[in-house]
Amino acid sequence: MDPSPAGVVGRPQVRRSPRPAVRFCSLGSGSRGNATLVEGNGWCVLVDNGFSLRELHQRLRIIGVEPDSIDVALLTHEHTDHARGIQAFARRHGAEVWTTPGTWRAVGAPEIPRLRLLSGQGQMVRLDGACIRSYPVPHDAREPCQFLIEAGGRRLGMLTDAGCVTPHMKQMLWDCDALILELNHDPDLLRRGPYPPSLQRRIAGDFGHLSNLQAARLLDELPHHALGHLAVAHVSESNNHPDLVRETIRGVSASLCTRSLIIEQDQPSRWCLV
Repeated sequence: MDPSPAGVVGRPQVRRSPRPAVRFCSLGSGSRGNATLVEGNGWCVLVDNGFSLRELHQRLRIIGVEPDSIDVALLTHEHTDHARGIQAFARRHGAEVWTTPGTWRAVGAPEIPRLRLLSGQGQMVRLDGACIRSYPVPHDAREPCQFLIEAGGRRLGMLTDAGCVTPHMKQMLWDCDALILELNHDPDLLRRGPYPPSLQRRIAGDFGHLSNLQAARLLDELPHHALGHLAVAHVSESNNHPDLVRETIRGVSASLCTRSLIIEQDQPSRWCLV
């Protein structure tokens, strides 16, 4: 990583035990807050933080992770359910924030100890043996991106908060060993649900969120037989249902369905090896 700017006090050293090449755990996913922890041998990354600092600390405690062990906080976009707690976390624990210039301007460009701005067209950055690649996605945000994390020959792909799938996105997610993928809504439930028409159009549009059917088409086109884990994220509590999610994945592959995990909003998931 780049050295800290002059005058910034170094972060405390945290003793770490050896870790697998890559593993991940969702701290919660949905419209009320999103955060994912990804770690390997000698590094630890937080992807988004839509929770208060207190709530984040509680969830990290459940999975046995010290906040000061997190090296970098990746921020995908500025929406509150992803960005609410990034500033407080960075200030309290000194983690470097990586995000696009547009996203940082959209959250108000707050003063934090360490910041690294990534190209909105995608960029590859190395972190202690891990390779982290950002890539652009279509979403109704200033300059949104998602991430691909690779270490020890293992690849974790991440895709949420996108209204459609572009060829470049498909290329980025090709040959992943594990995938965190949004299955946000069922189109019929969305149409019949409680949301006003304007919000329905936003969610179902090309800059909204992936439906079950869109995610299924993507999975069908990817070499999904190689996925050790499929973690289903950002499932709408109003416009989707776990049974519909499982039915959708089973329609792509019964075997993949057995390797799938639906991430919950209110509690961390189990750790998954990549």
